[in-house]
Amino acid sequence: MTQHVPVMLTRILELLEPALTTPDAVVVDATLGLGGHAEALLTAFPDVRLVGIDRDPEALSRAGERLAPFGDRVHLAHAVYDEIGTVLSDAAIPEVAGVLFDLGVSSMQLDLAERGFAYSQDAPLDMRMNPEDPLTAADVLNTYDARDLTRVLRDFGEEKFARRIADAVVAARAEAPFTTSARLVELVRDAIPAPARRTGGNPSKRTFQALRIEVNAELAVLTRAVPAALEATRVGGRVVAMAYQSLEDRIVKRAFAAVTASRAPRDLPQVPDDMLPRFALVTRGAEQASDDEIEENRRAKPVRVRAVERVAR
Repeated sequence: MTQHVPVMLTRILELLEPALTTPDAVVVDATLGLGGHAEALLTAFPDVRLVGIDRDPEALSRAGERLAPFGDRVHLAHAVYDEIGTVLSDAAIPEVAGVLFDLGVSSMQLDLAERGFAYSQDAPLDMRMNPEDPLTAADVLNTYDARDLTRVLRDFGEEKFARRIADAVVAARAEAPFTTSARLVELVRDAIPAPARRTGGNPSKRTFQALRIEVNAELAVLTRAVPAALEATRVGGRVVAMAYQSLEDRIVKRAFAAVTASRAPRDLPQVPDDMLPRFALVTRGAEQASDDEIEENRRAKPVRVRAVERVAR
């Protein structure tokens, strides 16, 4: 089993350490993946118990093997991470000391060609994080009308040429339905004007991101998941989020801003306790990986890390 190096591992441990050196600490890895961050947390904090959540059964199986040496300190749940409240309730855990979100697609999902996440190799247009879910990327391409395809590409891929790509998809599928990624990559390249193709990396990147987000309802899930994690966190506990694109980071930033701001009117001379912020920012803005780490691990380049700590109930 391939052991990928987790992104910004040292910094993630530093951010969570004050919360996880307290008695009876439970940390939630809400996006378990291959379990790299989870393994490091369990090793660094030998008294901590960990709840690992992932919607991908293959990821849970592989992470379970990796974390097996930690025995009953580990509780794994097959769930989407906005179900954190239900997972904790089922495990009889009333509150936690830390929550980690490592958002986006996992290394395993990118590396397994048959999952269809990567535009760099021809594969079935699947992109489901949970293979038991009904909707695939091929379904989106073959059944959405041009208007809905444009919305997906524009809103979830921030694609400037969304309408051109959507119209090209609708025209192409009239001849034959989309089944594999190579045909889509070629179509996107042809639909985007040549000058725009010369910058910004692979022109298919934004389209693949948009399809993946649509198939897995990622932004809707994240919008529910961050408040659920904050609610589950005890006083002194921390929530850390690692985002890899601006849409995710924006949701995290807004959710953290909402709970770190005073709820009192600005002209109130004395702020009542129940109007004081319940959380405090731990990071100033979003932290990024160092140049050295990016050189060693290219997947660290886009990451943005934010953290908050609960200071009151």
